[in-house]
Amino acid sequence: MAEKSTTEMKATLGLTGLTMNAMALIAPGAFLWLTFVAQAGEGSTAPAMWIGILFATALCLATAVCYAELAKLYPGTGSSYYFAEQSFLNHDKHWRYARLSKFIVGWASHLYYWIYPGVMVAVTGIFCGYVVGTLWPNAMNASNPGTLFMMVVAVVFAIGVSYIAHRGVTGSTAVSVAINVIQISALIVFAVMAIGYRINHPPGSVAFQFDPVSGEAYTYQFATTQTTANGQTTETITRDANMVPQPMLDAAGKPVPYTISYPTADDKGNFLSHPSARSVVGVHNVGWMFVQATVAILILVGFESVTAMGGEAKNAKRDVPIAVITSLLVQGCFCYLFEYFAANYFLNSGYTMQTATGSAAPIGDMMIVVGNALFGQGNGRTFMLIEAVTVFLALIGTTLSCINTGARVTYAMGKDQEVPEHFGMLHDKNLSPHRAIWALAIISCVIGCIALLVVFGDAGAASLNDAAIAALPHGLWSSVWFATSQARLAALPNTLTMIVLASNFGTFLLYMLSCIICMVAYQGHPNFSAVKHLLVPVFGVLANFVCMAFYIIGPFIGYGTKMEPFGAIGIALVWAIYGGIYFTRASKATGRTTFVVSRAGRGA
Repeated sequence: MAEKSTTEMKATLGLTGLTMNAMALIAPGAFLWLTFVAQAGEGSTAPAMWIGILFATALCLATAVCYAELAKLYPGTGSSYYFAEQSFLNHDKHWRYARLSKFIVGWASHLYYWIYPGVMVAVTGIFCGYVVGTLWPNAMNASNPGTLFMMVVAVVFAIGVSYIAHRGVTGSTAVSVAINVIQISALIVFAVMAIGYRINHPPGSVAFQFDPVSGEAYTYQFATTQTTANGQTTETITRDANMVPQPMLDAAGKPVPYTISYPTADDKGNFLSHPSARSVVGVHNVGWMFVQATVAILILVGFESVTAMGGEAKNAKRDVPIAVITSLLVQGCFCYLFEYFAANYFLNSGYTMQTATGSAAPIGDMMIVVGNALFGQGNGRTFMLIEAVTVFLALIGTTLSCINTGARVTYAMGKDQEVPEHFGMLHDKNLSPHRAIWALAIISCVIGCIALLVVFGDAGAASLNDAAIAALPHGLWSSVWFATSQARLAALPNTLTMIVLASNFGTFLLYMLSCIICMVAYQGHPNFSAVKHLLVPVFGVLANFVCMAFYIIGPFIGYGTKMEPFGAIGIALVWAIYGGIYFTRASKATGRTTFVVSRAGRGA
């Protein structure tokens, strides 16, 4: 196979292609399904889920403006990495720091770009486990899928999507266009149905309650029996041989209908549902908002991905800035705020936030409920499976887009010999950075498997008890590596959340640095604007910094546990230390100086 390090990427993308590539990474159909459970698992902060997303959206909009403004000045491949070099190199006073700044930004960006695909392949494993458990409940539990099964899915998915990326950006764009149309349409259908369900089921009316064991919703109250174990008496739902919950019967022997309500919290203070639409969009608590924002950033990143494709854009200076802002406005401001409002407004006594916390896919559960209500008992599962197909397509598009973006940043650093030179080579036929793509594929497999080790650890164990764990289907794919008791699960960090927070920490760091770069680039520039090049970037820096700081502050003031955020910070510190060592050794080996000695020669 011939390889050329001097081959340039071909300019094939117009405004539509660029926008669709960014929109594919900010995939509402996929992230509503997959991230809702992570946000629900943030304990007492769950009521502020919607406002947390709004704050994260404002943060991202400020950062998006900075990216758009930088793309106007420096169209090219490499996104923030490229912008960092050019903004310093073209500055009259700070040009000597060009190499150091671009390496810091490039290395920091890999904390996001190399972990993020691993998160996506991990959640794909969870998604597939949920679907398999729904179709074959005797082989897999939908709410708690088997660890080994999810890992195998993650590895196969990472390799498959990387192959699509290897084939080139033109094919990737065609996939992204189709996926965006399908997922947005499916999103609107579900959101409208969820809001309609709430409106048409006032308190006291007959409605559905969801049973996570059978994965179905029923309009009757469940019969229970009392059991005593270790001196404790608990009520358990009476089930038949197929695990279907049996109805409570009235004096006439008829099933007692289930009547819906919208309680705010249970007797322990755990949040259950929103009593009104105003509660959904309320702040509730500023601290809760910040906690939710630290998770919500995962669903909003991606608008900057098109700035890594400047080398493949037909008119980069005009189209890339438009694509950056448009993708975030459509997917973030409209789709996410609409769908998260619908999902939170739907919550009720038959499906509470606590139920969502214990499920691998709360949105799938909600789809079963609203599907049964609209199409008739038993048809909700069919509706959910149809929607699940669109989610899987969205997962392909999202993972494909972030692999394309991450690989191109690594490619840009490889061309500059800031990482091993072979990463800066393009495939002779496809003109894709194939070495970087396949390296990222392997990294995604490893990170994905680590994220899936303890998916239901820490707060996720609250919805399980020892009896529920013992009742899980036993087999190689369904129970291997799953903890045998609730106490063991609760003592372990939720590895998925920890990996998500590590990726998000990298995102906050990258976005903060990008806002600083924008201020440097436009300092003394003829087109300087106080709003776009000072006020907006300053807000972006402060907002990103506050969210980063909450990783440390939050646990000490009672928001969440320490294990996941501290684990994420530990990953970031290890990466930073390794980056410093690598930079020092590589500089000595190549004879390059830390500071640029010539603006023309860039460095050595």
